[in-house]
Amino acid sequence: MVEIGKLKVCFLAGTLGQGGAERQLVYILKTLREHGTKLRLLCLTRGEFWERPIRELGIPVIWVGQSASRAARLARIVKELREERPEIVQSQHFYTNLYATVAGQLLRIREIGAMRNDGLSEVRSHNALLGRLSLLGPRIMAANSQAAIRNAVALGVASRRVCLLPNVVDPDHFKPIRPRSAGLLQIVTIGRLVDQKRMDRFLSVVARVKEQFDGEVKGVIVGDGPERVRLERQAIQLGLVPEVVEFRGSVSDTAPLYRQADIFVLTSDWEGMPNVILEAMASGLPVVATGVGGVPEIVRHGETGFLVDPGDEGGMVDAILTLIKDRDLRLQFGRAGREFVLAHHSLDKLPGYLQKLYELALA
Repeated sequence: MVEIGKLKVCFLAGTLGQGGAERQLVYILKTLREHGTKLRLLCLTRGEFWERPIRELGIPVIWVGQSASRAARLARIVKELREERPEIVQSQHFYTNLYATVAGQLLRIREIGAMRNDGLSEVRSHNALLGRLSLLGPRIMAANSQAAIRNAVALGVASRRVCLLPNVVDPDHFKPIRPRSAGLLQIVTIGRLVDQKRMDRFLSVVARVKEQFDGEVKGVIVGDGPERVRLERQAIQLGLVPEVVEFRGSVSDTAPLYRQADIFVLTSDWEGMPNVILEAMASGLPVVATGVGGVPEIVRHGETGFLVDPGDEGGMVDAILTLIKDRDLRLQFGRAGREFVLAHHSLDKLPGYLQKLYELALA
């Protein structure tokens, strides 16, 4: 049996921005640090949101992205790994898998790759060769959903080489404070403003909900990204700003926003296991989401929320209206969602998941 407290693990990240993969990295690093694992982090970027909190954990963060050349970056990664040789080098992003794979195999260090979305979208986001190598290259692949595992196996990865590493959430930070009062109904969505998240769909749905509901409804979009200008223009065209929809931009701590909301909505075209859904459920919110990727693994249709097909805007509108009109159902779904998170995706489950991953990697 592997004792994770006696391991040396070096992580390789592409970014330390405010994404879900980066929050999960922080959870992993905190957990391993508490168990005594010797840790380092190599990163292709520097000065981003999570770098300082990670350094404050006492974990060295080493910039290896000085050059735009892949070969130069690989050479720097190999140099850092050779100087303080770990048992495992673990990639945290799909696009850093090849660096971890080549460096690990050159130095005979066990490598772990990462799938943070559904596998298919990650391969498609690269050219054909790099996408396949990033998927098939790592000795072990950590995926955060069963859907991603199925897709990886369908694309040629041996099932014995893929390990489930589910996303977790801190339920002491993301928690409900009190039942929400009657009055203004707030619908919130959180995510990067990119094509994948389909925030244009969110705006269209909120507009239709507003047309069909006599009471006050507020839609809140939290996050930033390249689609923001286009989305703001769409909101103006739909007559949603400033009264109905608010763009909050990036927020360092989203926990208060969940507690102010009544319903969480996710409109993505593809996903892995979204952190934001787990955070919303831990905060006692009912969820209305597109049933893509690993979302059906965490949202129980008719128990903790409603699932709809990505193209079914009418179904999403109907689901939101059902929850708006039934406060008891909102509270029931919210309680059930938090119970599900506590049972399966709480931060205290992470050591067991990491134990299984590292035993597989070192077998």
